[in-house]
Amino acid sequence: MSGKRIIHSPEEIIRIRRAAAVTAGVRDEIARLAHPGMTTFDLDRLAGQLINATGGKSAFFNYHGYPGNICISVNDVVIHGIGRPDQIITESDIVSIDVGVSIDGAMGDTARTFWFNEPDKDTKRLLDGTYNALMEGIAAARCGAFVKDISAAVEKCARRHKLGIVRDYVGHGCGIQLHEAPEIPNYTGWGKGPRLEPGMVLCIEPMLNLGTDSVKLDRTDHWTVRTADGKLSAHFEHMILITDNEPEILTWQKTM
Repeated sequence: MSGKRIIHSPEEIIRIRRAAAVTAGVRDEIARLAHPGMTTFDLDRLAGQLINATGGKSAFFNYHGYPGNICISVNDVVIHGIGRPDQIITESDIVSIDVGVSIDGAMGDTARTFWFNEPDKDTKRLLDGTYNALMEGIAAARCGAFVKDISAAVEKCARRHKLGIVRDYVGHGCGIQLHEAPEIPNYTGWGKGPRLEPGMVLCIEPMLNLGTDSVKLDRTDHWTVRTADGKLSAHFEHMILITDNEPEILTWQKTM
């Protein structure tokens, strides 16, 4: 694990804080307006309209060639799902949305998984465990701790809920660029990583599966990542600011 980190200036943090709040608002409005019968393409188009209404632009569209406004990952899709006109959302689906907004020279990045019907026991274990892992990771992100402390907290929670931990994709720094140092794995084993200092902005994002931790990349679109065993996956992500005291959740909304 690299020891690199980025400390943002007070002026940058003002812009990052706004970008994060805007992104969180878009995230929750998408989830509020989503309904069974929509296609994932409809949802992506709605997301583009909501992002444009903020005065910002999608941080994901055309990023390394990504073709969507947001990532829409349904059921066994872990991350990077692309909105499609032939994929209809049903009442039994769980839907993960990953939203990025670029505005005023800063970035917001956040994700949540939502659902329509009351989940069964195993699905609820997945959803609760992934969200709890996010919050326990955030609680560990205190000034003077190390990135490894975040990873250990996420991993411990995932193990407690008996969930597979995706290892191929990790959290990251964010702020002026969409992906900044450091990387934030959801598991331990790669050293301490950098010490956490005030001014660091981090995206903590557990991606957990009901089954194996193994994933596979779609060979057709080269973006969509699915669980190798076809079981469900969930994804929650917050941006946080490291302070002298408790971490500040920049993408907090009451509905998440």
